[in-house]
Amino acid sequence: MQHRSAPDGAIDVQDFLDAHRFSPYQWLLFALCFVVLLLDGFDTAAIGFIAPSLTQEWGVERPALAPVMSAALFGLALGALVAGPLSDRIGRKRVLVLSVLLFGAACTWSAFATGLTELAILRFVTGLGLGAAMPNAVTLTSEFCPARKRAMLTNAMFCGFPLGAALGGFLAAWMIPAWGWRSVLLLGGVAPLVAAVLIALLLPESVRFLVARGTSQERVKAVLRRISATADRASAFITREAASSGSTGGVATILSRGYLAGTAMLWLSYFMGLAIFYALVNWMPLLLRDAGLSAQDATLVSALFPLGGGGAVLAGWLMDRYNANLVVASGFALAALSVFAIGHSAHDLPLLMLVVFVAGVAMNTAQCSLPALAAAFYPTRGRATGVAWMMGVGRLGGIAGSFLVAELARQQFGIKGIFGVVALAGAIAVLALLVKLAAERQPAARSSSPAA
Repeated sequence: MQHRSAPDGAIDVQDFLDAHRFSPYQWLLFALCFVVLLLDGFDTAAIGFIAPSLTQEWGVERPALAPVMSAALFGLALGALVAGPLSDRIGRKRVLVLSVLLFGAACTWSAFATGLTELAILRFVTGLGLGAAMPNAVTLTSEFCPARKRAMLTNAMFCGFPLGAALGGFLAAWMIPAWGWRSVLLLGGVAPLVAAVLIALLLPESVRFLVARGTSQERVKAVLRRISATADRASAFITREAASSGSTGGVATILSRGYLAGTAMLWLSYFMGLAIFYALVNWMPLLLRDAGLSAQDATLVSALFPLGGGGAVLAGWLMDRYNANLVVASGFALAALSVFAIGHSAHDLPLLMLVVFVAGVAMNTAQCSLPALAAAFYPTRGRATGVAWMMGVGRLGGIAGSFLVAELARQQFGIKGIFGVVALAGAIAVLALLVKLAAERQPAARSSSPAA
């Protein structure tokens, strides 16, 4: 396959990536980012799995846990909003290493908390790191992928998040009876500290970022040489975006006229998806216990929900071949129907397990696909900001979902009513993605499309 060269003989970075097979070096990057998302999911969901133990050990009522459950979500939102523009300025790798160190240290400290206030503060700090880590891992993976496989590989990497959340449930069901709830947080803190060292030593900086920032060609070639030795044949590497976009900043890019409608709809979709995700991850164990399940059965059934993230790989394959907006919207539609069905299946354990798993597959497939959708929507100069701000604003949906269930329970809504209300968020996400698709088809849509 021949490179499409610029007039001066320089090679576009994306053309180089498209021209070569996915190398072992790129698989290493994929694996490290997958681990970051795995640990992110584990630490994010951990509070829901230890919640029943907290109510027993500390003698608190369930509504008192709402600030603790939502504290990390506030941190996640703030961390993402800050990390996106910072990453577009100083680099994806630096922000990723610092964020993994932060959430690892804070989660480790959380294992020694002695009260709800202290735990809430530490969960907020943990959330800052978690919120900064995820969009940078997504952006790095996306910027090292060939265009023909970008959505599939990015989605596959993002599967680490729901798998990490599911792993937290299975480990919590085993660890808490043996060593107590603190052991779950301790594991969730030490593992990221080890991962941060590996990331610092092995992970490369995004070459598209390096080129866009005017880094020396030798540094760019040193990274691309690990993908293929043919990098030495190039006189220089460029990005078509860098040549045409000027110095527009990330925030200005995603809020510009050509991107604003899509940006707003991505925010709304991610908001609604996380409202569903955190409402169920944080509260499903308690809701199912209220419906008559044992504590262990409630935990194990709830763990089936985040386990369903593997469908994102198939969705990514479909997104690379068909209209990505419609693929993701279909996932949200199935999620809305299956979440509604959970409330009507609580007294039939085999059926409940099936419905929760199907809901998890649909919900996590749709949610895991949104970062890839956003990464393909924005150009390099605004990609990290676009992905991070979608996640940051969307985190408010997680906060809303957690408080929504708490309020519905306080208002004496039954389990059918609670899951019915939560399911409405999926329908809203479907409408948002259809609006985004319609906006992209307008003549006044983006004046320049993102690089392939």
